[in-house]
Amino acid sequence: MTKDASRVDLAEVRNRAVLAARAAAAKVGLETVVLEVGAVLAITDYFVITSAANARQVRALAEEVEARLAESAAVKPLRIEGLDDARWVLLDYGDFVVHVFLEEVRRYYDIERLWSDSPTVEWQDESGVGTRDHDTRDHGAQGRPVLAP
Repeated sequence: MTKDASRVDLAEVRNRAVLAARAAAAKVGLETVVLEVGAVLAITDYFVITSAANARQVRALAEEVEARLAESAAVKPLRIEGLDDARWVLLDYGDFVVHVFLEEVRRYYDIERLWSDSPTVEWQDESGVGTRDHDTRDHGAQGRPVLAP
């Protein structure tokens, strides 16, 4: 967990990150993954990464994640970046960051590769579909460990 003692415990942060992933999946987020980056990145504990086929869907995904977290976990982002052009929207919740990409922008930046030494958190959406069903990329070849819930 990040250094600020006023922050919630790591299990709660993880639950909120998974809630964000579920919200994205419910709104047809593509290849949604949760990475535990706290061991290699001191400023946050988790990345939630998802994408959409067009800018309208990117905006809708970001708005759905924000609304679901406000409703279910009573948290709001500290800041939101990129909503105007909706190519890469970043929702910064402090302990976790949600990245919502336009598909082609996600492929270009490939931040999963940049953080490939970070474990992937397994999660299930509301219908019981697991993380491996949402994420069609071959992360196993990168040697990334997978964390069970």
